[in-house]
Amino acid sequence: MKSSDRQHLSRVAALGCIVVFPDSGERCCSPAEIHHPRDGQGMGQRADHSQAIPLCFNHHSAQSPLPYGHAIHKGTKTFESVYGTEAELLARTDELLG
Repeated sequence: MKSSDRQHLSRVAALGCIVVFPDSGERCCSPAEIHHPRDGQGMGQRADHSQAIPLCFNHHSAQSPLPYGHAIHKGTKTFESVYGTEAELLARTDELLG
């Protein structure tokens, strides 16, 4: 991994969970886990590091739906119906990064 990728991912993780932040107005769970969107990628491939989304464990890969909500790796369609698409969350992430 390039140094610039490492720096970018560090900044993304420092934002905290992109799902929790808009609801509470406070940064949560920093550093967040890094999620690489798969929308538009080939089978088994992930997006470039520049397209990373910060998610807390509960919204990234937890298996229990409540009380923390849905995890993207448990079901993308359900997750996106509640929190927005990966593209929308990436746009919000980029906006917060400036």
